[in-house]
Amino acid sequence: MIVTITLNPAIDIAYKVNHFRIGHGHRVERGRKTAGGKGLNVSRVLKRLGDSPVCTGFLGGINGKWIMDQLEHEGLDQTFIEIKDETRDENMSCLFRDEENGNQTELMEKGPFVSAEEQEEFEETLKQLMSEASLIIASGSLVSGIPVSYYREISEWAHAARIPILLDTSGEALEKGIEGKPFLIKPNKAELCKYMNQANLSIDELIAAAKNICAQGVRYVLLSLGKDGAILVGDDPILVGDDQILRAEIPAVPVVNAVGSGDSMVAGMAYGLQKKYSLEDCLKWACACGIANAMEWETGTIQPHAVQELLEKIQIKQEAKL
Repeated sequence: MIVTITLNPAIDIAYKVNHFRIGHGHRVERGRKTAGGKGLNVSRVLKRLGDSPVCTGFLGGINGKWIMDQLEHEGLDQTFIEIKDETRDENMSCLFRDEENGNQTELMEKGPFVSAEEQEEFEETLKQLMSEASLIIASGSLVSGIPVSYYREISEWAHAARIPILLDTSGEALEKGIEGKPFLIKPNKAELCKYMNQANLSIDELIAAAKNICAQGVRYVLLSLGKDGAILVGDDPILVGDDQILRAEIPAVPVVNAVGSGDSMVAGMAYGLQKKYSLEDCLKWACACGIANAMEWETGTIQPHAVQELLEKIQIKQEAKL
C-alpha cells in the first residue's frame, strides 16, 4: 500500500485568460476546481494508473469538507485529520494561463494553523498506516504550527519501520528533510539551485550537487528538467553502479497545463518502484506521467493511454561519470 502525505492541501482553481495584463481587470470563463496539494495530485495519478493509495494529512473547514467530498467521488481512500482552523479563505491556489503566449501565473495562499494536539493525532494515524505501508510519499509545503524539520522526523519514522519514503518539497523543508535520509527526493532545477544557494547551475553542476546529496544518505535524486527531461542520480552500487547517472530524453508535446507535472513524475516513479520495475523503466514511467499531465488542463491528471504511448518515445541513456 502506498501512503501519500499532504500536510497542506488546497483547492486548485485554474482560469484561462486571453491577453493577461497586470493592473487590468479580466473577465474569465468559470474556473476549473480540483482537490489539490502535491500529495493529492500524486494520489490522483496513482489511482489513474490502477493503484489504490491512501491519503493523509490535515483538512479543515468548508474547503476541507469540499476536498474530502471530491476525494470520495474520485474513489480515493483517505484518513485526514480534521483540524479546527477554518480554511475557507486560507487554502486556495489559483492558476492563470494566458492563452495567447502560454505563460502561467500561480497565486498560492499560506494555509491553516495546526495545533500540537492535531499534530499528535496525525502522528498516531501515520504510524498506524506505516504498519501496512510499502511506500510513503511526502509532498508539498508545511502548514503553520508544524516544525520546519517535520519531514526529517517523518523520514526517520519511515526508516524505523523499514519503509522507503519519497520526498518532494522545497526550501528549508527540503534542506531539513534531506537530513532524514529519505529514499528519494525530487527537486526541479530551480529548487536544487536554491538548495545550493546558486542562481543557476549547469547540468554537470546539478549532477554534482545531486551526488553530494546522495553522499549524505539519500538513495536517489530524481531531478526534473521540464522539456529537457530528467536525470536520476543514485547511490546504490547493486542497482545503479558506482557513479552512474541515468538521463531521460523526452519527446516534445503541446503543453496545456504543466502544473502538477512534478507530482505526476513522483507518482510514476512510485508506481514503477511498487511494481519492482528496473530503474530505467521507473524513470520512463516518471517522465511519461509528468508529460501526460502537462497535456491535460486539470491539475494532477493523466490519461493512461497517453502514458503508454509516451513510454515508447522516451529514451534512457547512461551518463558518463563526472
